[in-house]
This record gives sequence, structure tokens and C-alpha cells, in this order.
Amino acid sequence: MQPLVSIVIPCYNHENYIEESIQSIIDQTYSRIELIIIDDGSVDLSVAKIQAMLPICQNRFESVYFTTRPNKGLCATLNEALTHCHGKYISIIASDDLMLPQKTFIQVKYLENHADIAGVFGGIFLINDQGEVVGERVSQITEYTFEDVIKSKHDLPALTQMYLLSVLKNIDGFDPNIKIEDWDLLLRLLQKKYKLAYIPEKLAKYRVHNTNFSKNSLKMAIEMQKVLEKFKHEPSYSYVNYRLNRTILRERFKKRNPIKYYIMKIINKMNYIRSTI
Repeated sequence: MQPLVSIVIPCYNHENYIEESIQSIIDQTYSRIELIIIDDGSVDLSVAKIQAMLPICQNRFESVYFTTRPNKGLCATLNEALTHCHGKYISIIASDDLMLPQKTFIQVKYLENHADIAGVFGGIFLINDQGEVVGERVSQITEYTFEDVIKSKHDLPALTQMYLLSVLKNIDGFDPNIKIEDWDLLLRLLQKKYKLAYIPEKLAKYRVHNTNFSKNSLKMAIEMQKVLEKFKHEPSYSYVNYRLNRTILRERFKKRNPIKYYIMKIINKMNYIRSTI
């Protein structure tokens, strides 16, 4: 019998995309799926659109769990979802992204044949608000190390993730105090010597918005520093912190106060050099 796969969709104000996201799960060629959808306090029509699709979901999946409640944030929502998962494997996808039909089948087959791997990822299409393909990313590197990930020399798209559910529970799920939950999770897994793999073929579609958090370099760098503090005893800490500080200084001061920017840039460089001596 096929192992059960738990697929989680955390939703927040994605009335324009949630139906298409759910449909991409319905269209999976893999049969044994339980679907967990948690609406994190949406104030648009997301809840109504999810509820309209529940009958077809209940006919398609082994079980369906849906709830909506006041906003708690993504990590709290994901941890809540973990308590409702019963599968051997778990996939999580944002409510504006899409799975390609073969994703679950391909990843389960891979994990069943590689017992030493705790999680597997894959390539993506990039799509716009209208669902049109505007690009793609496929890496030819099939395994990444802790050093690769902490130095951001990796391509493990969160929307393509599939993990052993037991592994996520063993590391206590997601940290509700941080916003870059995917990077934090990867680092914690790799630090504990879990192995992560990558299948070099496209498995999902990532929707690119002007408001994507990753497009704000300053906020990204600040949030990455919060995650990095957990790993300050790792050999790469000083180098990564130096690079993040460089980004923060550039975004804060380069245009508004060039003189201060160049002074602070030199100080940042000197601090890094001292930390390596």
C-alpha cells in the first residue's frame, strides 16, 4: 500500500489563488493524500472559496481538515497543522503556489528508495499573478551541505519540500519567533546531520509578486540575522554575519548618506577581519 502523504496549505488573504492551489493538490497523480488547510485569519473571501471546494476534497482525499481562526502567523499555523498530520511524509505549499501533478508521486518514490534522506526538493517554474510562466529554476546539484545553506549557496525551494513527518516532529517543528522559517528549518535539520536531497526536475510553480517578502533585501537580511544567531558557534557565522551587515548598511545608508555608508562599510570589514584572526 502507498504511504500516506499529508499536504498542508496555510492560507492568508489569497482569495485570488487559493482555489487554484487546492486544485493542484486534487490533480496529484498520487492517490493516498490527506489535506490540511488552516486559514490564518483571512479578511478577504479565502474562507468562502475554501469551503466551496471542501465537498470535492472530501471525495478525493483520505481525510480533510479545515479550520479558520484569528491570525497567529505562519510558523504558529504550520505547527498547528503538524498536530493534524498522520502521514509518513509531509508537503507544505503556500496558498498562492501550485504543485505539478507528478510532484507527490515522484518524491514519495524517491524517499521510499532512499531511506537515508529526510527531505527532498525539486525545481520550479516561476509564474506571475495571471499564472503565466515567466521563468524557471532547476539545479543540477542533488545534495547540499550545512555550509552550502548557511552561505545561501543552495536552491531548495520551500514549495517543493517533502519531509518525513517524524523528522519535523523530532526537531519540534517551526520556530514561531522567526519569519524565514524555511532557511531556519533547513539549517536546523542539516546541523543535526539529517540529509536533504534535490531532484533536478520541475515539481511546482512559484508565484512571483511585487510584494514577495524575498524582494525586500533589508527585511530579508534583518530576519536572516535573527536566524543566524542560533548558529553563532558555527565556523561560517562571522562570514555570513559580515555579508548580512553589508546588505543592511547598503540598503539603509548608501543612497541617503553615502559618507556614513562607506565609513560603516569599512568598520564592518574590519570587524570581520578581527573575528577571523
